[in-house]
Amino acid sequence: MITSKVIAAGILKAIGLLSVIVLLVYIVYQISTVLIYLLTAFILTLIGNPILSFFKKRLKLNNTLASILTLLLFVLVITGFIMMFIPLISSQSQSLSLLNTHEIEKNSIELINQIALFLENHNINSTNLLKEINLSSKIDFGFIPNFLNILLETLSSFGIGLASVLFITFFFLKDQNIFLENAKKLIANSQKDKILNSIQKINYFLSRYFIGLLIQLFIVFILYFIVLLIFGIHYAFIIAFICAILNIIPYIGPIIGTFLATVLTMIDSIGNDFQTEILPTTIYVLIGFCIVQFIDNNISQPLIFSKSVSSHPLEIFLVVILSGFLFGILGMIVAIPLLTVLKVIGKEFFPENKIIQLFTRNI
Repeated sequence: MITSKVIAAGILKAIGLLSVIVLLVYIVYQISTVLIYLLTAFILTLIGNPILSFFKKRLKLNNTLASILTLLLFVLVITGFIMMFIPLISSQSQSLSLLNTHEIEKNSIELINQIALFLENHNINSTNLLKEINLSSKIDFGFIPNFLNILLETLSSFGIGLASVLFITFFFLKDQNIFLENAKKLIANSQKDKILNSIQKINYFLSRYFIGLLIQLFIVFILYFIVLLIFGIHYAFIIAFICAILNIIPYIGPIIGTFLATVLTMIDSIGNDFQTEILPTTIYVLIGFCIVQFIDNNISQPLIFSKSVSSHPLEIFLVVILSGFLFGILGMIVAIPLLTVLKVIGKEFFPENKIIQLFTRNI
């Protein structure tokens, strides 16, 4: 029989649980910067583990020295990136007229008028349609400059915390065996082997995935950059850089990047004749980006996503799309690493399950 005391106890229990959840969310929010540092350091550790292993096994270095050399290699790469890329991105973004919202709105309206004139010359009455749509009033012309500014601010913020990230990464690399030994003491003997095997496999697959992802982004960036240079697009470096970064988002990112590059190419060519210069150049850039995506989709992505995490391309596609519907862009980004973790855990703890056997046969 349900009494008032039982109901009151249930209400108090629910309030207590809700309070704990709210408190945890608040704490996570307050220390979000530290969590980002830890996550970044963890990813760098995964990327650095193969390098660390090479120094220890091939060069016969002790763990501390191998960790120092691995970290120095990271520092050299990051320093080289900053010296080569950041000044160029900064200088181009500062002079890039697209960072001026009023300028981009003005150029976009002029572009729309040129498109309307082009259609009229081909006996297509689009003037009334464009007026009815009133496209210029509906587009948020601050999107592109805001996006570029957010990207540059993110890079600057990361630069501020770079020392912290590298410091944490060093100890992750150097003392990961100590962390593992301490974790063993907290694990029940009956589950110890399964948990340790899971950790080793997750470390192996995620290391391959993040290294492959960096290589993929670099290849895509170079190909984008070459395409834009061939057709004489101003600020080719920063446009290629942004489109390559967008490639982190599976499937959707390349589409957004191609659309963005197409729009920027047309706006960059404002002042030239639409029919003889703007339109052909834009079509060539669009074709070039489609070729890059064909190469990436048929060579880079299958090698990285399928081979590195031992998953079928269709399986990855469905998981990424489902994660996108449920959790948005962030869900799409973390879908593949999370899928890998779940598959490894499933195989270790439920090896007899027929469904798990089907999805983990290559692990």
